[in-house]
Amino acid sequence: MAGIGAFNFSSASIISSSSLTFSSKPSLLPMLGFPRNPRRTRFPKIFALSSNDIKVGVNIEVDGAPWRVLEFLHVKPGKGAAFVRTKLRNYVTGNVVDKTFRAGSSIDEANVFKETKQYTYKDGSQYVFMDLNTYEEIRLNASDVGDKTKWLREGMDCILLFWNGKVIDFDLPITVQLTVVDVDPGLKGDTAQGGSKPATLDTGAVVNVPLFINIGDEILVDTRNGQYMNRA
Repeated sequence: MAGIGAFNFSSASIISSSSLTFSSKPSLLPMLGFPRNPRRTRFPKIFALSSNDIKVGVNIEVDGAPWRVLEFLHVKPGKGAAFVRTKLRNYVTGNVVDKTFRAGSSIDEANVFKETKQYTYKDGSQYVFMDLNTYEEIRLNASDVGDKTKWLREGMDCILLFWNGKVIDFDLPITVQLTVVDVDPGLKGDTAQGGSKPATLDTGAVVNVPLFINIGDEILVDTRNGQYMNRA
């Protein structure tokens, strides 16, 4: 990591407020507005941190974007001012960068929090997630969901990440159970051969599975790498 010059951060890729919409459908419960957690206000206070408070897992806001600290090192050179060397990951873009902060400098804390929502259905080009306690719906556009659509199954619990009242990302379960809808038939002795073949799942994803897997089989898939784990 060369020098201690600051990197230029960009917030251009942050999901716009237009990508997050709320359903106007009537609910069985009175709609009291979002968010509903009594411990969280609609406009949470942003706290100023000192560079001395930086540690792994801290969320900070730089140039209007939320970042998570992955690594840090306090450096006291023989000459010149002390500084903190960090490795940061952008919550929105996923980019990982190196950045340094002058010792004692002020940094804004990013108010990033997570909530569990259930993926309920797809409405046109939007994916609808529901809070099972309030029945409030949150809608994400296809561009916001991206490649994660191939692992989404109705009724699946996901972790939505919020920042400044907007959904900036969501996490899938590490393991998902999906159904094989198309695959070449298995043959006798396939279990011992140890080969693999492509299989299409009910979400449209294609994964390599053992030769003994057949249409209708339920399998477990690791969403981090898209690999077959075992038969459910």
